[in-house]
Amino acid sequence: MRIENTFNFVPGIGEKTEQKLWKNDVTHWDHLDSSDHLSSRKKEKAREFIQKARKNLKVGNEAFFGKKVPDRSYWRMYENFSDSVAFFDIETTGLDERKNKVTTVSIYRNGESRTLVRGQDLTEERLREEFFESSIIVSFNGKRFDQPFLEHNYDLNIQNPHIDLMYLCKRVGLSGGLKKIEKDLGMDRGDLEDVDGREAVRLWKRYEKHDDRNALEKLVHYNQLDAENLQNLTEIVNRRLEREVFREHLSSAEDL
Repeated sequence: MRIENTFNFVPGIGEKTEQKLWKNDVTHWDHLDSSDHLSSRKKEKAREFIQKARKNLKVGNEAFFGKKVPDRSYWRMYENFSDSVAFFDIETTGLDERKNKVTTVSIYRNGESRTLVRGQDLTEERLREEFFESSIIVSFNGKRFDQPFLEHNYDLNIQNPHIDLMYLCKRVGLSGGLKKIEKDLGMDRGDLEDVDGREAVRLWKRYEKHDDRNALEKLVHYNQLDAENLQNLTEIVNRRLEREVFREHLSSAEDL
């Protein structure tokens, strides 16, 4: 599903009206003129707004859609901005952003992984650069944990539209934490299967106290897997959401 199939961010069109439009084969912005479910005044306003949306989409301005599209519908933007979506995950020394430190931040964008490490290249400037280069950001429980942790510790104000897969997974019946959901979906972590958040803290302590490079390498690999696996999970969840949202309209949604 793409943002062009979405109407619930257009002024005067809510989710109920969007469902009516889809039910009557108006499943793309291009089909709006054929609809008789909007008054001519509403249709004209919608047409003007969609024209503005097309221009912003053409130049890749995700910020326009981030301000207009309801948070729970951000996932519909994924296909449009997939080349610059940043899947990200952080590791820390604990759960309290006021007392604990960020140790590593992994970002997976356009098929390339990079991990910033505390004491090396994990700086406010580098984080700003990474988020600036990204359109949408994707995390698992990042709205409650990763983003606030980074903002507090590095004086950031992250403005990217943020897709938090934890909430979307619940919508499609996938419960539990990220590792459990990965197992349920058959996603294999190989020799890192038994590493979790607690072990990540221990790995960092071994590196910090004993300069254990093997521990750091394992931590970085674990953190990168957390970020990289989010892409596969995003695509699985998106397919399920498409079926849930479009329901019987799928057969007529040729532009999906």
